[in-house]
Amino acid sequence: MTQTVSKSARPIPASSVRDDDSAVVDVDALSRALLGKWADIRLQARELAGREELHTPAGLSHTEHRERVMTQLKVLVDTKAVHRAFPKYVGGEDNHGGNVAGFAELVVADPSLQIKAGVQWGLFGSAVLHLGHREHHEKWLPGIMSLEIPGCFAMTETGHGSDVASIATTAEYDVEKEEFIINTPFRAAWKDYIGNGAVYGKAAVVFAHLITKGVDHGVHAFYVELRDDNGFLPGVGGEDDGVKGGLNGIDNGRLHFSNVRIPRTNLLNKYGDVAADGTYTSSIESPGRRFFTMIGTLVQGRVSLDGAAVAASKMALKTAIQYGTERRQFNGASDIREEVLMDYQQHQRRLLPRLATTFAASFAHDELLQKFDDVFSGAHDTDADRQDLETLAAALKSLSTWHALDTLQECREATGGAGFLSENRFTALRADLDIYATFEGDNTVLLQLVAKRLLADYAKEFAGADFGVLARYAVGQATDRTMHRTGLRQIVQAFADTGSEKKSAVALRDPKTQRDLLTDRVGTMVAEVAGALKAARGLPKDKGAAVFNANQHALIEAAHAHAELLQWEAFTRGLERIEDAGTRQVMTWVRDLFGLSLIEKNLGWYLMNGRLSAQRARTLGPYINRLLAKIRPHAVDLVDSFGYGPEHLRSKIASGEEKARQDEAMEYQRLLRASGAAPVDEKILIQRKKQAAKAKR
Repeated sequence: MTQTVSKSARPIPASSVRDDDSAVVDVDALSRALLGKWADIRLQARELAGREELHTPAGLSHTEHRERVMTQLKVLVDTKAVHRAFPKYVGGEDNHGGNVAGFAELVVADPSLQIKAGVQWGLFGSAVLHLGHREHHEKWLPGIMSLEIPGCFAMTETGHGSDVASIATTAEYDVEKEEFIINTPFRAAWKDYIGNGAVYGKAAVVFAHLITKGVDHGVHAFYVELRDDNGFLPGVGGEDDGVKGGLNGIDNGRLHFSNVRIPRTNLLNKYGDVAADGTYTSSIESPGRRFFTMIGTLVQGRVSLDGAAVAASKMALKTAIQYGTERRQFNGASDIREEVLMDYQQHQRRLLPRLATTFAASFAHDELLQKFDDVFSGAHDTDADRQDLETLAAALKSLSTWHALDTLQECREATGGAGFLSENRFTALRADLDIYATFEGDNTVLLQLVAKRLLADYAKEFAGADFGVLARYAVGQATDRTMHRTGLRQIVQAFADTGSEKKSAVALRDPKTQRDLLTDRVGTMVAEVAGALKAARGLPKDKGAAVFNANQHALIEAAHAHAELLQWEAFTRGLERIEDAGTRQVMTWVRDLFGLSLIEKNLGWYLMNGRLSAQRARTLGPYINRLLAKIRPHAVDLVDSFGYGPEHLRSKIASGEEKARQDEAMEYQRLLRASGAAPVDEKILIQRKKQAAKAKR
């Protein structure tokens, strides 16, 4: 992946960017750059998300919320907002990238609506589409698209979440009746947390081990009917998950099966089929590769969550930064005028680096969406492309969902008590997005997937290499370690850094320096883990697993660093799409803020590994503070470029009410002072007495 996805970002040379404090942001131009390839669909989706019938008032019971969201799904059907990804021969548009671009915007209306729509069409419908054949499509997709068949995606089990290969549900083939028999053999095998499972689901795509002629062929997908108008069908049972920490507009539930019989043809058989006589065939010989190919077709969920998390971060920052430019607190610089929150350096430190990260995540999501569309449209659909897509989606979904939670919390705190009120949406969005970090793949597990890919790519670099190549590499590694451990690299850099502080800061501002530092960290971390894991080769399974476990944290940290590098590179490529010089200047400062904040966050690593001298490291914080001061005047323009209006934010503190309150307060004080009737501050009287006493002496 590092070769095909993380290619050079062609950084804009520092010398080509004007360091002009008079630069201004063209909000419309920046908005167009952020909307990306599917701009029209994004705008259509935002118009839909701004409609009142798709909004959910605070204070509904979970039962009322579920009913409201179910009616909202019908609005999506009526406006043809759900048809884009499906084949034209069933009434769709075959527009995979556009579908996800539009879907991500539904989080603006209500995360429960977005995720319930994702269950129905992004999981249940997509599983039928991508794992079945045309006869399955023509039989079930029209009903799925029209909501005639509300459905479930029944993969996760109580006892196995991310470890899908180890689920316990079975589908055993009965040759005589040409039927599969679905069973959940014990309580931990129940399908759990299933959207539409508690109330509305009439059918499900159930993942189970396919067993025929006494052979377990691994996990496959089956179309299983669950309910009719009278409730569960024979052999099917379940229960309600009840009230959750968020997303209570979705009826999550548990499902279990006891000798439920389905026709042989209900096997979604694109990657594995069973003939009438029980013979199993597959176009993919390797069971492991077959499993990962099937699971890989369902990557749409991770791509969608990445986009939704970015959208939620944008809304939070628009609200908090708008409020921060209007809300006044404390008057340290003036006796009569309080300071705007965004003028405080610490407030800038709280919000502007998160704004920079949100831009980086936005540009990275746009590239991920293009990769997704290339694969699923067939434009670039090789095994390597699919592996790159799966790895990229795992990396970016992890970072963007964590970032959204962090941003929502920081924005809540940065808006004080007002941010805690439900009318300003931070708490509800934070609760709803909490689960984004662990569904469609637990973020930590997903980063382990990314890390394993990095190790595989690292190993490929030396596959078939002769002794001379390996020897030269070993010498290079030894030399590199010697330089860092003896401080030679630090000494050389310290010598180069001698001179003005400005010289060191300029070096850190250089995009090549930033990229080199970020890339070097990833490469070094991967190489160190790879070297440590070499000891596991040839060991018994349990001892090998122990070696891997001892290096698991370092492995995941390397994957995290790699994902951050991908975001930085996407941001840098995004700068190339901005034609307006002033906008590009400001956005270059924002990109630098993102890159240098990453380096500052990991400054201990760079110092301990000799990648930065202490002198240069000392310039980092002050330079970031100068960047914050440069970006501060453009903060509102930057969040306005996200394109979310009052109908999307639905937050009173972002509506202008705060400015009106502050203006009223200042006018009151002005008139009071002008009237001559203002009371005298006790501190002034004390000061006057001291001055009088001093004059007498």
